[in-house]
Amino acid sequence: MRDFVWEGYQPKKGKGSLGQMVENIYFLLDTNNNPESDFSQAGMELKCTPLKKGKQGEFLIKERLVCNMINYCEDIKDDFEHSHFYLKCQLMLLLFYLHQAGCDNIDLEFIFSVLWKLPEKDLMIIRHDYEVIISKIKRGEAHLLSEGDTMYLGACRKGQKGDSLMKQPFSEIGAPRRAFSLKMAYMRTILSYVQKSGKNAVTNIPRKEPQLVTSEALARGAFDEILLARFSPYLGMSYAEIAKQKSINLANNPKNKFAIIANAIVTLGKYANVNRSEEFVKAGLTMKTIRIQADGTIKEAMSFENIDYIEVAECDNWYDSRLYELFSSRFLFVLFQEETKGMGDYTLSDAFFWTMPQQDLDWAETYWNHIKENVLANHISEEYWWKGTDRKKFHIRPKAQRASDTAPMPNGGSAKKFCYWFNNDYVREIVENHQKGKSNAKQ
Repeated sequence: MRDFVWEGYQPKKGKGSLGQMVENIYFLLDTNNNPESDFSQAGMELKCTPLKKGKQGEFLIKERLVCNMINYCEDIKDDFEHSHFYLKCQLMLLLFYLHQAGCDNIDLEFIFSVLWKLPEKDLMIIRHDYEVIISKIKRGEAHLLSEGDTMYLGACRKGQKGDSLMKQPFSEIGAPRRAFSLKMAYMRTILSYVQKSGKNAVTNIPRKEPQLVTSEALARGAFDEILLARFSPYLGMSYAEIAKQKSINLANNPKNKFAIIANAIVTLGKYANVNRSEEFVKAGLTMKTIRIQADGTIKEAMSFENIDYIEVAECDNWYDSRLYELFSSRFLFVLFQEETKGMGDYTLSDAFFWTMPQQDLDWAETYWNHIKENVLANHISEEYWWKGTDRKKFHIRPKAQRASDTAPMPNGGSAKKFCYWFNNDYVREIVENHQKGKSNAKQ
């Protein structure tokens, strides 16, 4: 922007200053607090969003896109079509810039731009997300809001720990400041489209990923309800019976047979991996299968992705970390229950959506800080990490891969790959809490 600045212009600093500078310098707009969109006559909002460089020099989304602050006392008065979010953000001019620590705003480089109109189907899901957030506020639970409550539109934390809490209308409990935001997973789909379409894309087009539900189906029911209903006809059936009914060949007894069966049910047999569907990709949703043994124990811990040591070292805020995104995302858990001890005669017993509660996310922050301290100290070894036997809900160990596999370190070297894990006793706690909740709901 420096080449376009006129004499006497004073660069702005602080949060939101880059967008204000773009308004001033490129579009000759005065900075104001108008609740309407930036280009009100066109119904278009201007948003600047940062990118970062990956290991191979590729561009990556750095953070979620904050759209507007949530006013707990005022936003409950508006339906979705009259909300500040909808009026400002249904059409956005998105400018992607490369984040550079210590660089003046005026010297930042813009990489991509896109005029992004939220697709009709996405708006249907976002409308439901908005209603979930507003309903929670109306129940006096603004302090319990979580980004995992919703799919595309999140209620993200703003400010720092220790900031004063905000008043909410139906409870005396103060609530942290939050904002409506498009989640990082959703922003990745936009970036992917822009990169494939050209540097200065002018609109969005339907994605090519397989779709789980249609707009017509969403008009009749919520996404969660649609997917869970697909499991209902098979509850109580053995995995072998389901495989036969769905024409799934299990002759070679594949290790992932339960995942194969769950995918066949939820995708209606149309494709192999629901985690790659359009809706799961945009929402950052993950399906996981859980096997419960006849005595109620869960033998296996739950693995996630390998730790990106450079990302951990460079991230200064827990809420911007990859681990926070992973653990605050939503999960679809599919349960298979063993009927006879040691016989492996598992039946499909349940399926449910789950979000990590805030007290566990607080513990996960301690887990992340432990990882970060060891990465910065170059302590990449089993002797330093939390172990499953420590019973701290989470632990760190390798996946079943070659011991020679390594990942780059922030100091320029490399270290053995280690993975994020849920302890098996924590998985059991999740299942038992869900079962208690169902039992209480029936009473």
